[in-house]
Amino acid sequence: MTILESNDDHLRQLIFEKEKVIVKFIDDACQVCKQLAPSFADFSSNPTYSDITFVRMSASENPVSSKEVRLTGTPFFATYRKGTLQECGVVSTEEEIKRLLDNLR
Repeated sequence: MTILESNDDHLRQLIFEKEKVIVKFIDDACQVCKQLAPSFADFSSNPTYSDITFVRMSASENPVSSKEVRLTGTPFFATYRKGTLQECGVVSTEEEIKRLLDNLR
């Protein structure tokens, strides 16, 4: 599955259109964001998670997201089910991404 690039407005639309969504908020200067990029891509193409929409957003280019991420740091992940926020927070390992995905399933 493809990882969608999004912005604040499009994200609002996506979380109501898609039943399950995981969002990775990134910053260009974030080394952990870069380290987790291959894992996020692998998860997005894993058939186990084919019912989840994978989204990536630049925190610095989206004012609403930027405000939240500035308070907590990057990479910041959020999961949504049927338009409702399920979990969110800073993630630093592949295992933590897997846990978020498994909880969303």
